[in-house]
Amino acid sequence: MSAICKDLGRPAAQPSARASMRRTGHCASLLGAALAAVGTCASAQQDFPLKALQLMVPQAAGGSTDTLARTIGQRLSEVLGIPVVAENRAGANGIIGTEAVAKAPPTGATLVVAGTAIMAVNPSIYPKLSYDPIRQFTPVAIFGYSTSVLIAHPSVPVKTVADLIRIAKAKPGSIRYASAGVGSSPHLAAELFRQMAAVDILHVPYKGSTPGVSATVSGETDVMFTGVASAVQLIKAGRLRALSINGPKRSAALPGVPTAGESGLPGFEADFWIGMFAPAGTPRPIVTRLNTEINRIIGSDTIRERFRDIGVEPVTLSPEQFGDLLARDTERWARAVKNAGVKGE
Repeated sequence: MSAICKDLGRPAAQPSARASMRRTGHCASLLGAALAAVGTCASAQQDFPLKALQLMVPQAAGGSTDTLARTIGQRLSEVLGIPVVAENRAGANGIIGTEAVAKAPPTGATLVVAGTAIMAVNPSIYPKLSYDPIRQFTPVAIFGYSTSVLIAHPSVPVKTVADLIRIAKAKPGSIRYASAGVGSSPHLAAELFRQMAAVDILHVPYKGSTPGVSATVSGETDVMFTGVASAVQLIKAGRLRALSINGPKRSAALPGVPTAGESGLPGFEADFWIGMFAPAGTPRPIVTRLNTEINRIIGSDTIRERFRDIGVEPVTLSPEQFGDLLARDTERWARAVKNAGVKGE
């Protein structure tokens, strides 16, 4: 208060009564605003029953999932007035980190940020999966859909998807593609590409998208399907070449990169959702509050622009709608995995 109102105590020339009233009123307004801000923060903490949130990211740092978790986490911390900490626990195609949340107390304090591959695909790939996405988790909120980009090391003599298909057919098994692990989104995208293009390409799995992208940057592998967020800066720096955006339309983050349909493979699309889940049994008021706040955050112009810059199309759904999407995609990918013959290692 003394800092805000220090001018009132200055031994300067005596001001007029009206000036003194104006100055005092201005000080009171500033003090009132400061107290209101403190009151708002205290109210948020009182309304939300948890003192902190932990967001488990079951993938390596730097990928689309990690970027979204930290972006949403920071805003949640501001809105709720509590610490929100993101932790990366990669390994086993997301199983390690996701399993930890499935076994966490259902208070809502520990949540997992995961995508289609971990929650809707893993059950079909791993018969003895240590968690059940539908029975052991409660959908909280979807963040959006992450469109994948097909990247290539600059030394690979291809500029389009058509070029890649031509080389792959001329030299079967010569093109090495990186993935974030067996059954990961990049792996499934590449398998779909392999089937649709009728080519023979060699799978080289890594423990996460970031190591896979690094392998492609170094030339250890030739190409990779990955989220735009994982590769956009490397593409702009010329360290990777983007061959196609694998969604229904071009990405705002890379507007000059054509879709796969424009580049040589009509009908090919590979985009995946990312969202937040809580352990089953988490109190409904907490799930509802988190869904409301996250949807409000995603609805802001700043966040929507941020998402689109990294190749994510923002989406808002209720917990029930998100649960329906999970159930539908679990069935859809079960058929796709069976047809592709993908099996967990």
